[in-house]
Amino acid sequence: MSIPNLPPYRKIADDLRALILSGALAPGEKLRSENELKDQYGTTRVTVRKALALLKADGLLVSEQGKGVFVRPRPSVQMLTTGANFRERRQTGVSNFNAEAAAQGLRPEQRILSVGTLSAPAEVASRLEIAEGSPVIARRRAFFVNDEPMQLVDGYYPAALFGGTELESPRRIRGGVSRLIEDPDGPVKQRITQFVEELDIRMPTPSETESLKIPPGVPLARVFRAAHISTGQVVEVLDSRIPCDRHGFRYVIDVP
Repeated sequence: MSIPNLPPYRKIADDLRALILSGALAPGEKLRSENELKDQYGTTRVTVRKALALLKADGLLVSEQGKGVFVRPRPSVQMLTTGANFRERRQTGVSNFNAEAAAQGLRPEQRILSVGTLSAPAEVASRLEIAEGSPVIARRRAFFVNDEPMQLVDGYYPAALFGGTELESPRRIRGGVSRLIEDPDGPVKQRITQFVEELDIRMPTPSETESLKIPPGVPLARVFRAAHISTGQVVEVLDSRIPCDRHGFRYVIDVP
């Protein structure tokens, strides 16, 4: 139902938004110039500029200096979480994120930002079921798809369990951390039997906005993921920050 007496810039913004969401204006497509849009809608450049500013704030448009205004390209990874695909990918040594992105024809990359031992923050300690301030090994990574930042992921591991292992090295772990956890000769020697994820939606901090190139008005999903082994102990907590404009999640829950 249309809203009566809508300001002219809102009508233009709604029209362009509908074209973008329907795909009539494709990701990466350049919009007409402000002068052309002014003539098309029979209005002023000021009004057109306000409409474009509104759509930029919604994360639908981006400006490129000296080039114009474009529909924002939005590489999107549809993440599927099941026990079966974890086991399948565990055997190949390819992470779930990399496998999902590659299966969708995208080019994934993971970069290690830092590795070190620190005192466990309260929200991490409670999930690892250790005392706040206990030493944990923190591995901070950034995930990219087609060179665009997609996630910031911090992994936390009890130092009492993983100290002296390759987890402390600032290098990729062959087969991933899950391989180290389940290795019969490793520090844990048990299978991962359950993941518990907690999802929180909020607006990004300034540093998250900068690191992930999040447009104004786009919220961020923060996902805590705890990995349980067969004894019930939590041996890994992942703290992921994910822009909501470039991810989809699908969970398959088998009910016995």
